[in-house]
Amino acid sequence: MEVQILSNLNTVLNRFIAELRDVRVQGDRMRFRRNLERCGEVTAYEISKRLIYSLQTVETPLGEATTQLSDDQIVIATILRAGIPYHQGFLNYFDGASNAFVSAFRKYSKDGTFKVKVEYVSCGSLEGKTLILVDPMLATGTSTVLTYQALLEKGGVPRHTHIASIVASEEGVAYVREHLPDRETTIWCGAVDEELTVKSYIIPGLGDAGDLAYGDKL
Repeated sequence: MEVQILSNLNTVLNRFIAELRDVRVQGDRMRFRRNLERCGEVTAYEISKRLIYSLQTVETPLGEATTQLSDDQIVIATILRAGIPYHQGFLNYFDGASNAFVSAFRKYSKDGTFKVKVEYVSCGSLEGKTLILVDPMLATGTSTVLTYQALLEKGGVPRHTHIASIVASEEGVAYVREHLPDRETTIWCGAVDEELTVKSYIIPGLGDAGDLAYGDKL
């Protein structure tokens, strides 16, 4: 399974990720959401280089022009709620894509342990299509794998799946690589951090992306 770490490149994405991490900038929720969106746009551009293309003709006022256009039928899926601005960034570039939404959350026990619950799946057909599953944070990888399985159960098997996150942990990437099909999956990370806390938060990470984008939850 191929893993692309975009922060290894000299790219403007690094500035967007730096601002998402920066406690001096995080207080501006509108900027935080916009940076999530811009990370989605940059990653969408990188993924677009891996799609299938064919030569097509467009009519202009003065004649005809030929160009390479993608043949992929794309479905963009996101895990609510932190994924919404990130999802929009992908949709800005793949504006003809279908969309899927999944509610997945950590249900904590009194001892502090948790299980990931998937409660809601809105998804059309995935058969033979290109699935782009986006979530800003890839911590343990459990939510990503359970979401992927729920999408396939509802929509069928895609031709290829791209997993996209802004900040991932090494453990989360390893978990996804272990549990998703090798040849049919590509992982795209803005940055990969080494550690997880005992509560499975990424270090240094950026905090709770959902709370920073939309406010604290009870």
